[in-house]
Amino acid sequence: MDIPWKTLSKSALRGLIEEFVSREGTEYGGVAVEMSAKREQVQLQLERGEAQINFDPETDTTDIVIDRERVGQRIPKGGVVA
Repeated sequence: MDIPWKTLSKSALRGLIEEFVSREGTEYGGVAVEMSAKREQVQLQLERGEAQINFDPETDTTDIVIDRERVGQRIPKGGVVA
């Protein structure tokens, strides 16, 4: 079940985004990226509809899912996700 990001409180949204970007295995390439930049990137992806917040009632878990296809459509060849 998709949850609109605007329905979350600022602190709940920030906590969800921070948990998402701090996971082991989150790939940002060979360049170190500050936590604040990662948070901003995910926030923008939510605002653009390139990412969604998904709640699974069976596991009672919430996750952010990035739509890689939509993100890829706006990246110039050799460019970076912003």
